[in-house]
Amino acid sequence: MLFFFLVFLLVNGNGITSSPPASPVKCNGGGCTVTNAYGIFPDRSACRAAAAVFPSSEEEVAAAVAAGSREGRSMRVVTRWSHSIPKLACPGGDHGLMISTREFNRVVGVDPVSMRMTVEGGAALEEIIRAAAVYGLVLPHTPYWKGLTIGGVLSTGAHGSSLFGKGSAVHEYVVGIRLVVPNPNPNANANANVVTLNHPHPDLDAAKVSLGLLGVISQVTLQLQPMFKRSITNVKRDDLDLENNIIDFGMAHEFGDVTWYPEQRKVIYRVDDRVPLNQSGDGVNDFIGFRPTLTAGLAISRSSEELQEATKDAKGKCMVAKLQASTLQSIGSGFKNNNLIFDKYPIVGYHNKLQAAGSCLNSTEDGLLTACTWDPRIKGEFFHQTTMAISLSKIKDFISDIKKLRDLNPSSLCGVELYNGILMRFVKASTAYLGADEDSIDIDFTYYRSKDPMVPRLNEDILEEIEQMGLFKYGGTPHWGKNRNIAFEGVMQKYKKGEDFLKAKRKYDPEGLFSNEWTNGVLGIRKEGVVIMKDGCALEGLCLCVEDNHCAPQKGYFCRVGKVYTDAKVCRYEG
Repeated sequence: MLFFFLVFLLVNGNGITSSPPASPVKCNGGGCTVTNAYGIFPDRSACRAAAAVFPSSEEEVAAAVAAGSREGRSMRVVTRWSHSIPKLACPGGDHGLMISTREFNRVVGVDPVSMRMTVEGGAALEEIIRAAAVYGLVLPHTPYWKGLTIGGVLSTGAHGSSLFGKGSAVHEYVVGIRLVVPNPNPNANANANVVTLNHPHPDLDAAKVSLGLLGVISQVTLQLQPMFKRSITNVKRDDLDLENNIIDFGMAHEFGDVTWYPEQRKVIYRVDDRVPLNQSGDGVNDFIGFRPTLTAGLAISRSSEELQEATKDAKGKCMVAKLQASTLQSIGSGFKNNNLIFDKYPIVGYHNKLQAAGSCLNSTEDGLLTACTWDPRIKGEFFHQTTMAISLSKIKDFISDIKKLRDLNPSSLCGVELYNGILMRFVKASTAYLGADEDSIDIDFTYYRSKDPMVPRLNEDILEEIEQMGLFKYGGTPHWGKNRNIAFEGVMQKYKKGEDFLKAKRKYDPEGLFSNEWTNGVLGIRKEGVVIMKDGCALEGLCLCVEDNHCAPQKGYFCRVGKVYTDAKVCRYEG
């Protein structure tokens, strides 16, 4: 009953508005704090700063950077909704300065002849997509969620799904970036510089995926394409030959992706390609997970999952996951024919209406009657996300290993299926220093997270083994805007041009003013790295367990080796 009540709420949330997400920055007389869209960072420590500024022009951004430089402040950029899970936005303590791009969000201009658009660093994808469409133009690839800013997208290497052309990463369509950086010259009249990096400037490949470490992204110039239409059909198949079929599928369909339900042994192949503009259809992507949702239903759903976790009811999770998957698939998961309802496949429509979704961003305040499902102000979803890119040359063996682990305990991955299964998107090799070195498949695992960091998860060891298998056995690279701390330990060694990025960092920010303790750990500047060793640290991915007390021995979870990948160190229940 709980499941069907939630589906009713999700489906009937169509067409309503919701409370807008809260600002991640909060200030009072004693300073400011920043969090992310989910209300908490991986190590749960608060991120504080002495002050926050909200510039609305490049001149005001430069003034903020100059002031921070003169005072030797650690500075970090905070985006409008702050969707990065890691501590990218933290300015490094009570002396730091937050520079928010919330008001720095204009579309500067669109040139329909060259098909180029210039936007400020805080412009949201939703605004970029809308403005380009006015001129009959589109950005060919974006993430599936509209609630990201162009500065955040570039800083984390966010992407869609494609091996065609330049691929699915937004930064591949960047032809120019303006940065506001500290001026290291103490005798200069200004303490901030505006740097213009246009193609083919070599430092553009450092700035395209920068983690916000070079300075403030002031303007971005994007290469657009003429408007086109797409045709989308979701096809369900058995997963028997997934590892053998997935590369061929990616090479056959320009926007295709794959969703895997391992316990159900099913795969949803999204057959998604360009079609002629004269093909009829006005389809829309209003993905159910990104719609405004009644908060009462979300609270019921969360309470149900908490009960399943507390009672170790894996079979209950499997039952709900199967019902949820079949129901959502039957209603198109949010795709709508002719901007109305889901009727049948294919969904044919204009690219700007199909690439991304996010209707829960609607700005009408309704007192939190409805909200985005993860809004920290309500009792809703609270999760970890493990996301890594595995090269095409290794993906077959990685999927085969996941199947071996699944077969040892089939119900162990039902928790992932509750969060729409394992999403696989295609990413092409990039020229960006911190972009993909090889053609890869980006794999997203989303799964339950307790509000109490000392409470272990049901079948925790299985996902930890998969996480370590992908990162260490198969050399996967983490998505910069997602993941737990262990994914970033030693990560710079995985990038062929990692040292080139460090050189650019030293060039544009030699004093490290746009760094924090976490980013210094990622870059290898801080010798302790990003691992935090303490009781229970493995439960939140702050460490790999070495001793039992890194898990939760008092709750029956002990540090053990992996079952398939025996080099893994996981927290396994043996109560």
